[in-house]
Amino acid sequence: MLSEKDGIGGMGWERKGNRDVFSLCCALQGLFGVPELNCPEGFQEAQDKALQESEQLVQKACSTPPGPETVMIFDQLSDGLCRVADLADFVKIAHPDFAFREAAEEACRSIGTVVEKLNTDVELCQSLRRLLADEIVMRSLDPETRRVAELFMFDFEISGIHLDEEKRKKAVNLNVRILDLCNEFLIGAHLPNKIDKHVLPEHIRYNFTAEGNYLQVAGLHADCPDDLVREAAYKIFLYPNAEQLSRLEELLASRNSLAQLVGYDTFSHRALQGTMARNPGIRHVWKDILRNSMHSGILFQKLMPWDHPYYSGALRAERYNIDPGLYCPFFSLGACMEGLNYLFSQLLGISLYAEQTQRGEVWSEDVRKLAVVHETEGLLGYIYCDFFQRPDKPHQDCHFTVRGGRLRENGEYQLPVVVLMLSLPHSTRGAPTLLSPGMMENLFHEMGHAMHSMLGRTRYQHVTGTRCPTDFAEVPSILMEYFANDYRVVNQFARHYKTGEPLPKNMVSRLCESKKVCAAADMQLQVFYAVLDQIYHGKHPLRKSTTEILKETQEKVYGLPYVPNTAWQLRFSHLVGYGAKYYSYLMSRAVASMVWKQCFAQDPFDRAMGERYRREMLAHGGGKEPILMVQGMLQKSPSVEDFVDALVSDLDQDFETFIMDS
Repeated sequence: MLSEKDGIGGMGWERKGNRDVFSLCCALQGLFGVPELNCPEGFQEAQDKALQESEQLVQKACSTPPGPETVMIFDQLSDGLCRVADLADFVKIAHPDFAFREAAEEACRSIGTVVEKLNTDVELCQSLRRLLADEIVMRSLDPETRRVAELFMFDFEISGIHLDEEKRKKAVNLNVRILDLCNEFLIGAHLPNKIDKHVLPEHIRYNFTAEGNYLQVAGLHADCPDDLVREAAYKIFLYPNAEQLSRLEELLASRNSLAQLVGYDTFSHRALQGTMARNPGIRHVWKDILRNSMHSGILFQKLMPWDHPYYSGALRAERYNIDPGLYCPFFSLGACMEGLNYLFSQLLGISLYAEQTQRGEVWSEDVRKLAVVHETEGLLGYIYCDFFQRPDKPHQDCHFTVRGGRLRENGEYQLPVVVLMLSLPHSTRGAPTLLSPGMMENLFHEMGHAMHSMLGRTRYQHVTGTRCPTDFAEVPSILMEYFANDYRVVNQFARHYKTGEPLPKNMVSRLCESKKVCAAADMQLQVFYAVLDQIYHGKHPLRKSTTEILKETQEKVYGLPYVPNTAWQLRFSHLVGYGAKYYSYLMSRAVASMVWKQCFAQDPFDRAMGERYRREMLAHGGGKEPILMVQGMLQKSPSVEDFVDALVSDLDQDFETFIMDS
């Protein structure tokens, strides 16, 4: 049953009281309602329980005759481990209590090690091979079950199941080392750099955090109007760190060694198996984009790398008068949530309701829990909204799967649970939490991931929701950005928090048009990231150092000069989660652009199109080939040229003229 259903916009999004953390150890509930997790030590208990269940399921899988039950057992095994590892993956970065973060980190490492060992377990693999080799049984399976069986076998193959015992052990050790390096690199990518405060002119020191005789530089200060501050921040924050450089080099080398050990030419070839791109030839697509899109060299002739973000924003503001301060009063958090609720109800028949949490269920008092309810199907799952800034919370907007949906053995459906993490400001005494246009767009983006998780109601959790190829997983979230920039959608909720006045149409139009300014330059930057990522994960040993490759690629693809004694790649945290797959953002944007223009541009509230979108793209999770889902939605098979044209068509073709005239 659902608790009392409050209106989503007035559910009390603001922080109450002064305590950030619940006293979890004495709480009746554990995190996310998991009984063991009412204290940090509970992670060990949950982990031990999962590992014990996994041993029993492995034995069961190895003794079960080939049939659909084999796939169900494998999925149970995957689910049991993921329910601990996925939850821990979120807690290790977001929980305010260091003891919880540390315990979650250890659980992630332990479960990850077990998974790698299972992926090289010959007897377990043989039980799946017997199923795949039985043509009669395979023909009797439904398409989703066949695909899941093949995906489990794919996991075995890319982990080196075909190798001899010694090499399999080497593959496991490499995988475990890669996990450790990824964690270390992520931590290093966000650490501030220190500099003697006397090195910097006195009049700019206040922009940085003082620590004795040193100043901490924790970011690029890209939006600062002072050129000297941006230059100093860029050179200091990106100054090479020898330990971080060593981690990156070892990470890239280890990934390459693993790929070659299991039979691939490069890590890129291994990573792109099963994706829409399929192979590293994807780089040629980005070359086509650069050749066909309008270059921004005229603008770049006088700029340095620390200038692009600031002057892009300044140009947008000057040409279209889009000072965020003019927009924020119309985008209160409550209004934006009402807007999402209205959009989902019109398109998909879904409503979001406030759900009361139990003491100890959440990790901070300002976290809100939403029940996602379909008008005829009932409760679909839960979204925990961790929206507000707090000390030690990462400044990143993310979607986390905490529990995947699946059909349980008793016939009940295991409801999905996700977290949306944002970094919104708290309310003030005189105003609610107000979002800038960028924050509003990010909220829509992350909610696109959440709807994918809620509506990807597959039989197997191995392919539920966003558990699909990376270059498809970003499509639903990027598509939501198009809705966030459509006046017909924005007009449903954007109201001044004091007067109730709707956001004028011309302000929305100016905002949307402003995003086309420097769009070509922004796309070149994304192409640069994607190409750099592919080169780093391409043929090894690398022909030059990672910094020399960065310099060469930046000047060739992006057009802005490399700054000596900087190493931006050491801050490129996407190399961890998106290694060899950074191109996914561009690929997904191309698909989202095609879907928007063909299916929703005429009417963003078209229920028939919303149902087609759910049926063809969201419902399958990763249980269907991504390109087949795209074909089902577009009712045609897109070519490489279609992908390129979709991206290029979003750019402002008058931009170059504007720069020259200015």
